[in-house]
Amino acid sequence: MLQLQQQADAIQTVGLRVLVVTFEGASPARRYVDETQLPWPLLIDEKRELYQAFTMGAGSRWDVLGPASWSVYFKLMARGRLPRRPTGDITQLGGDVLIDPSGIVRLHHVGTGPADRPSVESLLHVVRPASKD
Repeated sequence: MLQLQQQADAIQTVGLRVLVVTFEGASPARRYVDETQLPWPLLIDEKRELYQAFTMGAGSRWDVLGPASWSVYFKLMARGRLPRRPTGDITQLGGDVLIDPSGIVRLHHVGTGPADRPSVESLLHVVRPASKD
């Protein structure tokens, strides 16, 4: 999420609208918004209906707690941001879905853990008009 926030201007420039989804309840979600200064709407999906609709199930503990995840956490700590203590199901996978204005899914990425996210540049590439050479 930090990568997206750092590229908020570029995201706005291409007209991409971001909606963040969590399965956690209102209180942890509110804390997350306050702590991260999340600039986008946050949808609470406690029943995980969107997660199920986009095939985002449970990951293995190795994917969620393994070396790739620790690498992400160490990078956060190097920037002065401490990882939040988990309050919910740590095995729930997340991902990224880009849906165009006509409702067509243009990108569907289910992460294998917290470290598995497409780069912001790859997300922007999906929505940028093709350049004419």
